[in-house]
Amino acid sequence: MTLNCIIIDDEPIARKLLQEYIEETDFLKLVGTAENPLKATNLISELDVDLIFLDVNMPKMNGFQFLRSAPYLPMVIMTTAYGQYALDGFEMAVVDYLVKPFSLNRFIKAGNRALQLKTLKQRPPANANDSFFVKSDGKIERVVYSELVYIEAMANYVTLYTINKKLVVYLTIKGIQEKLPADQFIQVHKSHIVNLDKISSIEGNILNLGIAKVSMGQSFYDDVMDKLLKGKFFKR
Repeated sequence: MTLNCIIIDDEPIARKLLQEYIEETDFLKLVGTAENPLKATNLISELDVDLIFLDVNMPKMNGFQFLRSAPYLPMVIMTTAYGQYALDGFEMAVVDYLVKPFSLNRFIKAGNRALQLKTLKQRPPANANDSFFVKSDGKIERVVYSELVYIEAMANYVTLYTINKKLVVYLTIKGIQEKLPADQFIQVHKSHIVNLDKISSIEGNILNLGIAKVSMGQSFYDDVMDKLLKGKFFKR
């Protein structure tokens, strides 16, 4: 899944740094920038925007005034040199609050929070249905969730690897991810989704799935490990 982003910040240096960080993050795509909220209104209405990086202190209209005045906004990550506004930001349900100067790792962690929220909103809840259907090689094939080990994306199609077969399907990784149960499948790389139940061991950034080994992308690593090990990792 890719999040389309815009930057709203009156400082050219700050916009440039955010642009560089977005380019370093494989699940973020910059689609526009604006010097203030007034200039950003058209961008939000005309573009498919998932996430806004919003500065607090700007002339004419500051970030909080913008949040209060807009009837609808995409997800927002606030950026500012003033940490004292963080509580106000979270009370307004922003995804995260980055205090300048912030590192690339801290930026990626904030982006991952937005990615997780987007994924949870779009995926259907787990239910009694245990399978789905896809068209592959001219046939409609049934895929049982518990038998699907991992998914690999290649250009405009994905390959589904199950316990006993491989299916090539003309879908995007974003398209199929939105249909998978959120509690069972997780994206671990820009081109891989895995079944959490099929991970037998972890070595560095490599997940052993039995029938294959899949590497985790740097920007996905923390969220994958947190979801996989949280409350389940016993150590002396």
